[in-house]
Amino acid sequence: MASVARSLRPAARLLKHSAAPALVLRQGTRRAYSSAPPAAKSGGNSGLIALLGLAGAGGGAYYLYTQDQLAQFGFPAPKTGPFVPTKEDYQKVYTAIADILEDNDYDDGSYGPVLVRLAWHASGTYDKDTKTGGSNGATMRFSPESDHGANAGLKAARDRLEPIKAQFPWITYSDLWILAGVCAIQEMGGPTIPFRAGRQDRDVSACTPDGRLPDASKVQDHLRAIFGRMGFSDQEIVALTGAHALGRCHTDRSGYDGPWTFSPTMLTNDFFQLLLKEKWQWKKWNGPAQYEVCVFYLFSLIPPDLASPSSSSDSTSVVGYKSWEDNLAAWYMLLQTHNSTDDANTANTPSSSPPTQDAGSKKLMMLPADMSLVKDKNFRKHVELYAKDQDKFFEDFSKAVTKLFELGVPFKEGTETWTFKPSTEE
Repeated sequence: MASVARSLRPAARLLKHSAAPALVLRQGTRRAYSSAPPAAKSGGNSGLIALLGLAGAGGGAYYLYTQDQLAQFGFPAPKTGPFVPTKEDYQKVYTAIADILEDNDYDDGSYGPVLVRLAWHASGTYDKDTKTGGSNGATMRFSPESDHGANAGLKAARDRLEPIKAQFPWITYSDLWILAGVCAIQEMGGPTIPFRAGRQDRDVSACTPDGRLPDASKVQDHLRAIFGRMGFSDQEIVALTGAHALGRCHTDRSGYDGPWTFSPTMLTNDFFQLLLKEKWQWKKWNGPAQYEVCVFYLFSLIPPDLASPSSSSDSTSVVGYKSWEDNLAAWYMLLQTHNSTDDANTANTPSSSPPTQDAGSKKLMMLPADMSLVKDKNFRKHVELYAKDQDKFFEDFSKAVTKLFELGVPFKEGTETWTFKPSTEE
């Protein structure tokens, strides 16, 4: 019995501080004994008495736990309220997204460009006058917004992120899509993009009308109207358009065809360089109006000693002209090799060529909206700056895309701004 008494002392000390637990214990004891047979003299019920006492003590402790009163006795306070994710939790989501970017069976081997497009199109519906649209809501989950022409092909991006949403069910689609865009930009060699969490998902009633995203077939007045509705300046318009260094157009989505650069899975300033340094002509085909590199202009840049037909199998010579249209990247390499050997750079020849790849399926193109950036003098000055200075482009792009991703988001006061480590730094 002495051991039983010692075991009950801590519970007794807890219970004496609260009348309600003591009442529970007393009532529980009376109920237990009211239906029990008379106690035997043998002391065989001593274990039962101890058990009931401990049960009562446990009930009292549970009461104190539910009333958040255990801290006064040195116990840790219980965790209450909803789960509040930390920066570390979002870093785990970032890392999980980075792990699913590469896929050799998709486009140019990466989902990165289409995830950037998803984040861009989820944000670019904002209207500063009506305070509608923007990344807060993830309303592209619903028709009719998911069916808008500008969003064609983005189901691939949304579906790619579903396993991440299942792995981290606490994150909203709105935050997930934007974090995926941030991750993709950084993982494809772009600048650091700050991120704030707190977007909330909305229902179909918040879907935005069609026509709020840029139309690639239109030019400067249209661009200023679309981006001006969101509150962007000419400089920000050009910086954001630099994202066309990534990805490609598809005939089964936008109707257009081809990439803008030779490195569509790396964010660089090549888009601006190519806009300025190439001679572009209308493409002759059955699709929508788009531009292609003027191959006769390219041919005019080839030095005479390289332009003559040759039967040589040497990879640095031209074989009977047959590949000069389908392998533009190879021509860049030829020209660059020749110019660096002879120190014969000219005003028309790029001093530093874009990254070269097999361009058999990567014939470059530009859209009418892209070409307006060099035809409009106010846009062009920013194109020229970014073509010369990639660091400046990255600096301005980071600011502009952060602004884009946060349009219309009612962040709570004091919401922290975070940056995440790219996978290359882990």
